[in-house]
Amino acid sequence: MTAIIDPWGSVLVKDYEKIIKDFGLEIFTPKTFPKPNRIMRRGVVFAGRDLKRIAECLKKKKKFYALSGIMPSAEKIHFGNKMVVENLRYFQDHGAKTYILIADLEAAATRDISLEEAQKRALNFHIPAYIALGLDPKKTIFYFQSENRKVMNMGYEFAKKVTLNEFRSIYGQADPSRIMAAVLQSGDMLYPQTVEKMPGIIPVGVDQDPHVRLCRDIISRTRVKYDFVPISSLYHKFTPGLDGSLKMSKSKPGSCIELPEDIKSITKKIKAAKTGGRETVEKQRKLGGKPEECMIFELYKQHLINDDKELQKIYDKCKKGKLTCGEDKAHCIEHFKMFMQTFYANLEKARKQVSKLKFIR
Repeated sequence: MTAIIDPWGSVLVKDYEKIIKDFGLEIFTPKTFPKPNRIMRRGVVFAGRDLKRIAECLKKKKKFYALSGIMPSAEKIHFGNKMVVENLRYFQDHGAKTYILIADLEAAATRDISLEEAQKRALNFHIPAYIALGLDPKKTIFYFQSENRKVMNMGYEFAKKVTLNEFRSIYGQADPSRIMAAVLQSGDMLYPQTVEKMPGIIPVGVDQDPHVRLCRDIISRTRVKYDFVPISSLYHKFTPGLDGSLKMSKSKPGSCIELPEDIKSITKKIKAAKTGGRETVEKQRKLGGKPEECMIFELYKQHLINDDKELQKIYDKCKKGKLTCGEDKAHCIEHFKMFMQTFYANLEKARKQVSKLKFIR
């Protein structure tokens, strides 16, 4: 049975190896790019499309762009968004021209959020949050979909190049609002090439691959009018739910950590999180723990611990039974306290920078 990837979140990716095989993704290894960042080194970044093109840009210092989007449909963001920002910052630091689009039209079409409310949420929180997480505002160009005429025009043209059956085969369904959202996303991903032709990479979660596939198909059908370079993509794994589910989900409040979130609330969730511990402390000491099944260790690996040697020490202590789950959770809570204090401080600083950002109007 062929796997299904759903960018709107109704189907979860259960087997990353199967996804690579079924959808023809390239396996990512740390040696693909120079000086890989933390999540690249640790296997959290696991696949992509057309990565050699970007590797050549990095090696030969050729022009390229990196682009990602913000869906301003909620007043908080998912903790997993942090990984998108980390990869964007990696490409920024290696010379990429960086774009952040605010998907206000998509929010209106698929989430029933007014354009005014979407823009308000983006300016008051989402954009400052991305900056607080590490995005360099001085190296980033921002725009709202509803204010980018080129994107809207391309979306209309691209819609004529996609059949209903093809859309259903990619997305599993084809209601009008999602069709419009998808072709607009193709316009977004290709917009930088209307300014200057160059390769581009889209670093996102693997659930967004359908949008990338559609865009690459559209490129092959619009060569008469446009001469786009096929886009590349880079995929990271999901941040697992604290209950052991594959992906943190707002539909399961106890399994999901949001930004921002009160440390008391986080503490309660961490204490209830699934671990790789044994039935008793005595068995844990004797047999050792299973960090590969521990959601606390996943938080360390994906988000909270930057030093690889420190992460390895925690892994080894757990495997040898020298670290109990209670000690581990207390340690994790301390990391979250430091993280949230830094995030709140950076968020306030970032809010003061919004008026100075470069927006395409």
